Amino acid sequence: MNLYILRRLLLIIPTLLGIMTINFFIVQVAPGGPVEQAIAQYQGLDSGNNNRVATGNNSDIQTTGESKYRGAQGVDPEYIKALEKLYGFDKPLIERYFLMLWRYAQFDFGDSFYRNAKVTDLILEKMPVSISLGLWTTLLAYFISIPLGIKKSISHGSRFDIWTSTLVTIAYAIPAFILAIALIVIFAGGSYYDWFPLRGLVSDNFAELSLLAKIKDYFWHLTLPISASVLASFATLTMLTKNSFLDEIHKQYVVTARAKGCSQNRILYGHIFRNAMLLVLAGLPATLIGIFFTGSMLIEVIFSLDGLGLLSFESVINRDYPVIFASLYIFTLVGLVLKLISDISYTLIDPRINFEGR
Repeated sequence: MNLYILRRLLLIIPTLLGIMTINFFIVQVAPGGPVEQAIAQYQGLDSGNNNRVATGNNSDIQTTGESKYRGAQGVDPEYIKALEKLYGFDKPLIERYFLMLWRYAQFDFGDSFYRNAKVTDLILEKMPVSISLGLWTTLLAYFISIPLGIKKSISHGSRFDIWTSTLVTIAYAIPAFILAIALIVIFAGGSYYDWFPLRGLVSDNFAELSLLAKIKDYFWHLTLPISASVLASFATLTMLTKNSFLDEIHKQYVVTARAKGCSQNRILYGHIFRNAMLLVLAGLPATLIGIFFTGSMLIEVIFSLDGLGLLSFESVINRDYPVIFASLYIFTLVGLVLKLISDISYTLIDPRINFEGR
């Protein structure tokens, strides 16, 4: 097993390198980069000033002729060179690529283009919000889905199974952001009730509250975002749990256990549970990544939760390359490590599984 873990750890390096390489060159050659955005903003701010720009020596605007940046005609070439140096575009593309790899290998993600802060500090600052949303969503989804899936497998074909399958399918078909908007309209001061706050993770006077009041305020703000995330994420896990248990219920070892007089609970939780939960554990890394990073983005935007999802969204809009690539690097690395942890969990749950012998 140790050799398998070592191979998987070494495989993380080329996988991470390939993902970063593809995304780097796609993003770098895409139009609308930080230099172009700075030029557009600069021209927009000075559009009513007879087409003059405030350069360091207050010189007149010079025509650049052909430029590799859109909208750069009529802008002082020295100003464009200053922008390129500021954003690191004064170096060749290949040099920027290898410089990024060298820095990221040392977990040096540089500074944000627009937030005047280190990327690492930004990610650490936003992480508690995403962890709060992802952690409680994951726990609730598993606490609901696993018991519900077991109950559905026991009562397969009954009215309970049919009705719950219908509700689960409807919940799966509705996107999380639609549920979020509906919850806001109904419960957050939209057209009906004003029971829950619309913005933020805590209230403005959070520091002044007592411990019990802080806990209440914290979950009061999280109720609607977590509800939207759970309703959109527990459907797949419920059906996976049900089908896993159904597959195990009809196997020979279960028939033998029944013949020996074992109780229903003993059969379910003493024999079937460990085998049936293997498939559920297989989906845990994807569930965590989806809930923590991908799925939470729209929820954070809709509920104005200042977390990693909202940070990534704003970085893509603003072409904040250091934040974009740092987020991609960290999310990919975490995903690969979680997948390895999932494989190790297989062997702990079922000793018959041996990845090293594959």
